[in-house]
Amino acid sequence: MQQISRMLMKLFQRAGLEKPGQVDPKAAEFTLGLMIAMYDRSGTGYVKTRSAAAALISLSGDTLLAKYRAFFQFYAVPDGKETLITRSALRSLLTDLNQIPVIVGEGCTLSCVEIAIHDCFHGVLNAAIVEEKFLSWLRSEPAVLLWLPTGYRLSATEMVSHQARCR
Repeated sequence: MQQISRMLMKLFQRAGLEKPGQVDPKAAEFTLGLMIAMYDRSGTGYVKTRSAAAALISLSGDTLLAKYRAFFQFYAVPDGKETLITRSALRSLLTDLNQIPVIVGEGCTLSCVEIAIHDCFHGVLNAAIVEEKFLSWLRSEPAVLLWLPTGYRLSATEMVSHQARCR
C-alpha cells in the first residue's frame, strides 16, 4: 500500500507540473482510497501493484489502443522470442478490471469473465495468444469490458465543440 501511495504521489506531482492548477491536491489520496475500495475489501493493507496499474491505465486519458497495449505488457509473459498472454493472465486482467464497475454496482459475474476468456481464445489451439490476437479481441468490444470504450468515448466528447446554436 505504501509503495502504491508513493507512486501515486509522484504521478500526480508530475501531472501537476505539466498542468498547473488542474490537479487536485488530494488526487493521490483519493485515488489510493479508490484502489483500496476496489482491491482491498478485506482490509489486509495489500493491493497488487499490477491490479493498481490496470486500474490507472483504464482510467487514464490515453487512447484505447494505448491502454490495450499497456494491459498486454503488464499481464503477458515472455515465451522465448514472443510475449504471450495466457488464459490465467487474461483471467487476472479481467478480474482486476471488473473491480472498476463493481465499485459502482455494475460489475459482471465470474461466469461473464469465463465467457470472455472462451471468446478470446476461440479457435486458438495454443495455451496463450500473441498481442495482435489480444488486441483484435479487445477491439471487438467484449461485453465484459464494454464500459471501457464507452467511458473513453464519453471523455473524448468532452473536448468537442460545435459551432451551432440551439433554439
